Amino acid sequence: MAGVDGDLLRGLEDAGADAIEIGIPFSDPVMDGPVIQEASRRALEAGATLEGIVRAAASAGVSVPIVLMTYLNPVLALGYERFGELAGGVASGVIVPDLPVDEAGGWLEAAPEGLATVFLAAPGTSGDRLAQVARASRGFVYCVSTYGVTGARDTLSETARSLVTAMRSMTDTALLLGVGIGTPEAAAGACELADGVVVGSALVRPLLDGDHVGTLDLARKFRAAIR
Repeated sequence: MAGVDGDLLRGLEDAGADAIEIGIPFSDPVMDGPVIQEASRRALEAGATLEGIVRAAASAGVSVPIVLMTYLNPVLALGYERFGELAGGVASGVIVPDLPVDEAGGWLEAAPEGLATVFLAAPGTSGDRLAQVARASRGFVYCVSTYGVTGARDTLSETARSLVTAMRSMTDTALLLGVGIGTPEAAAGACELADGVVVGSALVRPLLDGDHVGTLDLARKFRAAIR
């Protein structure tokens, strides 16, 4: 798990993914639950690096957009300009969950044209701050469906509806719901509210057992549920 599995990425594309998020492993993934934490731990122990993963993603040969998700520390270690050069060569967008929108000016100035910065909108956030997120986000707004860390849950949280409703009045940018989307049924419900859905832990869990086939089968079920 040290790098990017090109066969897996191509399989996800074939399964119907509209875009593929690639997470950069980090030693302190504060937003992530046990599944992504374990995947990050294994990848780091196997020698994964931000630059290596980006280069491998570039050679995977997928045609759908790639979005990189990384915590801020690896970006700062490289520097904004170098990270922008690397990410801009392979990705359509980046998500940096621990980069607050009101502290992102340096990155936004350095980000290359065409590389969208996606900010997170979380439940319980004030209207003024949600408006900041709405103004700054490009590509889409990542709407966090529930309180807590990432991890598959069986049902869609009630907080999702109120958050998407609030954001609808602030932006025409696409709204995607993520965090806690654990079943195809929950994904279908999310897409009744939002413009799309982000699924992470549910698809990563089989990979921890080496079950690539299981991940791709589940990806097809998610895709079928939201057609």
